[in-house]
Amino acid sequence: MKAPFAIHVESLSKSYRLGSNSGLGQTLRDTVTEFFRFEKNNNATEDIFWAIKNLNLEIKAGEVVGVIGRNGAGKSTLLKILSRITEPTNGTVKIYGRVGSLLEVGTGFHPELSGRDNIYLNGSILGMGRREIDRKFDEIVSFAEIEKFIDTPVKRYSSGMYVRLAFAVAAHLEPEILLIDEVLSVGDAAFQKKCLGKIGQVSSEGRTVLFVSHNTSALLGLCKRGILLEQGALTADGAIESVVRDYMKRSLANASGDLSSYSDRQGNGRVRFTQVTFEDAAGNFIEHGVSGQPLVIKLAYKSSGATSLPHCRLAVTFYDNLGQALFNCSSDLVEESPINLDAQGTVKCVIPRLPLSQSHYLLTFFLEANNEIEDWLHQAVELKVIDGDYYGTGRLYPKGWQGKGVLVPYTWIAG
Repeated sequence: MKAPFAIHVESLSKSYRLGSNSGLGQTLRDTVTEFFRFEKNNNATEDIFWAIKNLNLEIKAGEVVGVIGRNGAGKSTLLKILSRITEPTNGTVKIYGRVGSLLEVGTGFHPELSGRDNIYLNGSILGMGRREIDRKFDEIVSFAEIEKFIDTPVKRYSSGMYVRLAFAVAAHLEPEILLIDEVLSVGDAAFQKKCLGKIGQVSSEGRTVLFVSHNTSALLGLCKRGILLEQGALTADGAIESVVRDYMKRSLANASGDLSSYSDRQGNGRVRFTQVTFEDAAGNFIEHGVSGQPLVIKLAYKSSGATSLPHCRLAVTFYDNLGQALFNCSSDLVEESPINLDAQGTVKCVIPRLPLSQSHYLLTFFLEANNEIEDWLHQAVELKVIDGDYYGTGRLYPKGWQGKGVLVPYTWIAG
């Protein structure tokens, strides 16, 4: 009798002792050194990091599940445990069906072997016979687009070639369970699209897929169910739309608009956004935007130095509450020359007529000086928008379409 689920996880935990090489491919010398270091310091308090903590999860056969969470949430550790690359510290994992996985670049391939040899090696690991691999071989090579290099050792492949072959092998050797990490982001846009199409095909064939990604559009398009991990714990499990919204809300800065302590940011950090507020056209503070009314986004910033900031580019990008980009307000598109800023102060992005219907939206802030990214806060703040008379007709946007996209001016002409 076929099991009703493909993956059953019970009380799963994985810990690491910080500063230790334990479990990371140690040599005998590493193991002996680690043993005596532990014996010497066994009275000291150990610095333990729990990558996964008391996780319970069931994935039904044929489900396509998106795994969401911030960096360090435990997503990759979970997939490594399910792939049997990493052993759990506590708990049990039961897997029904053979597993194909695409994790970090380099996982599962022998660098000295050719692409051809690695295809057969991976097929054998999955329990496939040579004839079965033969039937899939040409399709794998064609999908990976590496025909000229199939007999070249994979250690000479670029990261893009490596990922193309790894994905082709994982998807075409027909595992019952397919585990995919964020590694697809290494490939070019055309190949990413090709991969997403293949994942959709795999899922339509009734195979189980666990897909880790920060690409919410891909998750929403492929997955019916989502699970959200935070600091190794399962904090949400349900319909993918609901879980993505939960993830977005948990990732926001605090309601006061204080950006100084927001941690999920990129850039050199020599200049930082410190505060965001919203104003109307008269400069009055507002708590939400109104469709068709002016919106002023006021950003305070501070530089670590005393000198001015020449040749700056600023941008605010709007996303819907599922993390899909709607439009971008970038200074280089509308200003004739780059903006020069003082060492600290405020900048304003002025939108004369807010082209959004009633919903909640996420904002990303970007600052570049002298062609170097200084601060980049992705989807850091939520903006609530309420309906206004955008079209000047006294009629509001249809209820079922609210939050679906941007409002645009238009007319209809007969004849």
